[in-house]
Amino acid sequence: MSERERALASYRVHSHSTGGNMKLTLAEPSYLKESISIISDLVNEARFKITPNAIELVAMDPANVAMVVFKLLSSCFTEYDVEKDIEIGINLSNLKQVLRRASPKDMLTIEMDADNRLKIQLESTTTRRTFNLPIIDLEEKDQKVPDLKFPVTIKTSSGILNEAVADVDVVGESVAFIAEPKKFILQAEGDLNRARIEIREDDITKVSINSDEKIKSKYSIEYLKKMINGSKLSDEVVVQFSKDYPLKLEYKTVDKVMLSFILAPRVEND
Repeated sequence: MSERERALASYRVHSHSTGGNMKLTLAEPSYLKESISIISDLVNEARFKITPNAIELVAMDPANVAMVVFKLLSSCFTEYDVEKDIEIGINLSNLKQVLRRASPKDMLTIEMDADNRLKIQLESTTTRRTFNLPIIDLEEKDQKVPDLKFPVTIKTSSGILNEAVADVDVVGESVAFIAEPKKFILQAEGDLNRARIEIREDDITKVSINSDEKIKSKYSIEYLKKMINGSKLSDEVVVQFSKDYPLKLEYKTVDKVMLSFILAPRVEND
């Protein structure tokens, strides 16, 4: 622990929260900041589960087309004091606005205040800023992550996938994901235009394509554009899908953060 962290910790000890004690301190706020920014593009309000090991979230977008699964591990934090599981409902755009004010050098502390609101403190060497956000009651039941089985698993750099989605976005509203042995193809068609991007297995760029047969499924480009922002968290992405079946994208930084998305297919009657 650096002198600065020790100094900060010493005068933070005096404030304690009510309503399920919890105190979380991040020395580098970027993982939380980027994650909330990405998730808030898909989900308006969400229930966070804060366990002794991680901050977790499972939420559906309002149209029930996409699911977000998020986990920020306790190993990300310089201080992680959670006595028991706590669930809090938060408006994500409010949270995003506050986290946007955090600079990379700020210490970020999250607690519950005496009025049972979420208290977020941003602290630099000279300034301490405090924000309090209301906890909201969310009626909906707990979201369960579906148990999906995939015959196709593609690991690639997030940059390669981002470029491919940007390419097909020029042409259409939906994109076909096609997996073949050692080949991953994205294909989109507009009224007259057509785009086809072929990604080949390659050891140097670490593209691995695990598919024994040809499998094809279609997805919304609009949703994909929001999901591929997960590239801000990880240089690699795992892509999994099956014929006319949900798509799963997973971004992960070991021992820190995991953000994955499940997207319903666009099944068209030929």
